[in-house]
Amino acid sequence: MAVRNTASLLAGLLLVLFHTWRAWAALEVYMNDTVEVALKGTAKITCRYTSEEGRGSMDIQWFFRKGTGERHKICEQVGMMTTINRTSPYANRISVNDTETPAEVALSIRDVQLSDEVDFICRVKSISEDHVEGHTTLKVFGKPDHPTIEGVTTGISVNADSLSKIGTCEVRNGYPKPKITWYKNTTPLRNTDNVNVETSTTSESSGLFSVKSDLTMKVDRKDKDATFYCEVNYYLPGTNGIMMMMETTKINITVIYPSTFVDFWIESPKGRIKEGDTVELRCRGDGNAVETYSIKDLKNDDVTWEVDKVVLENVTRLDSGEYECTLTNIDIYEEFSNRTAVFVNYLDEAVLNPSDTVLMDKGDTITATCNALSSLQTNTAWFKNNKKMSKDHSLILEAATFDTSGTYLCVVTVPEVEGMETRGSLHVHVKGKPEIQEKDINEIETSDETIILSCHAKGYPTPKITWTTSEGKVINSGSQMETDSGAKSQVTVQLTSDVTVFCNASNEFDSDSVSFNIKVKITKSETPNPSKEKKESKGVVIAVIIICILLLAILGSVLYFLYKKGKICNRSGKQDITKEKSSKDNIVVEMKSDNTEEAILLGVNGDKTPPGDQ
Repeated sequence: MAVRNTASLLAGLLLVLFHTWRAWAALEVYMNDTVEVALKGTAKITCRYTSEEGRGSMDIQWFFRKGTGERHKICEQVGMMTTINRTSPYANRISVNDTETPAEVALSIRDVQLSDEVDFICRVKSISEDHVEGHTTLKVFGKPDHPTIEGVTTGISVNADSLSKIGTCEVRNGYPKPKITWYKNTTPLRNTDNVNVETSTTSESSGLFSVKSDLTMKVDRKDKDATFYCEVNYYLPGTNGIMMMMETTKINITVIYPSTFVDFWIESPKGRIKEGDTVELRCRGDGNAVETYSIKDLKNDDVTWEVDKVVLENVTRLDSGEYECTLTNIDIYEEFSNRTAVFVNYLDEAVLNPSDTVLMDKGDTITATCNALSSLQTNTAWFKNNKKMSKDHSLILEAATFDTSGTYLCVVTVPEVEGMETRGSLHVHVKGKPEIQEKDINEIETSDETIILSCHAKGYPTPKITWTTSEGKVINSGSQMETDSGAKSQVTVQLTSDVTVFCNASNEFDSDSVSFNIKVKITKSETPNPSKEKKESKGVVIAVIIICILLLAILGSVLYFLYKKGKICNRSGKQDITKEKSSKDNIVVEMKSDNTEEAILLGVNGDKTPPGDQ
């Protein structure tokens, strides 16, 4: 009984182990739920199975199915042989290969299209077991083109009754559908009462999506400095569901807004204004809407300018006063005003006391004053011949002499305003008889044919200067010019011999004169020297004779050289110079070439002629 129970227990245990082994060794297929791939890329779908049977006994079939529709066969692998269904749309774009992982095959699809976004089924069957299958959904992603943005080019009024269009963003050819988000500065814009974003999607013939988004909103004056742009979000394979991002360029809009106040100022000159200046008044509001301006002189109701800029030329103190600018907004009929004050500084002409011309006697003392009325503090100084004589409004001239005479210039300036000054002149004359400044007697010695004489006479009334000679002759070529203290004259005198010239100066009080004693130096010229000329002529004759002798010597040397060369005589005996015998009187010249080089004249018959006859 016990043995029977033990046998039953063992049989049951073996049955359990057998079923467990069958369950563990059963054929199974493992596939990814989804595989992501970029458009026009290559997708790799793997199918891994478990089986005790070898690869050669496996029958693997691949199918695709759109949604829940009918499945279509792609290919089949029986053992190591692959058969492709040529009617399948994947016939030319697939390959099936074993991977490095045991019991795993992969279906590769090239040039993936949007239409490939379907379920792929892997069915595995062994010889001893029924088929088992798994499936993977292929996800295709297409990166969109770079987004574009276009803003409105017209101005947008803050007083518009409805929302105003800001711009349009567009992104094309993306898959799945891209998402557009509008930004103002760094803040994303959502639909509110003052903001409206309208998005539209277009499905292209390629199956890709293009998205367009329009932004309209209520603007205010702060938006004049705002920037607007769009952000596009899209998916790419392998990003684990994290969206990628692109941004458009940034745009600005022109916001039309009215002024809330008006500014009124003096554009030029900068600083204090003086009479004679050109003054420019400017008026400007803080808005940019259509507005009108008017500028008014408040001290004169009849003077109004319907502009935002006024130029006052050559202003005087009468132009001082308040001016008002009024700005009117046409859209909302609102006015703003502002005022500015114009003050024109002035400096009257200098008033001198005494004025113009003063006559003084020698030794007198006088005090002159100079004043000018001004709206600002002034400085006064006196000058004579560019030399400062006084740095006060008073000028004191003591113990007058002829040198005191002259023109005194009073200059009144305003230190606070450059170029603001006035001037006045005082002419001082010291009365007295003429006083010639040159010595009473002037000795001059010259060898020139002319001489220029100068004479300076002090006194007032201005002395008259004349020139005379010791013979009483008046020289009329003199020129006279007035000086501060009198007069000055110059004369040119022609010299032929010693002469005395007088400078005479006179006025209503008396006269004065000085003399110029001029001695003319005569330079001795050289007289001819006959003996010297005679000697020079003899020297020339001697030189000519010597030259002739040298020439003859040279000629003789040349003839002798020719003779030695045989150009004149035969070096080997006699050389006869003859003519045909005609008469006994004809002779033959014979030159004998011996040590004495004796020349003998022979007769026709050859007899020697005695030396005496030669």
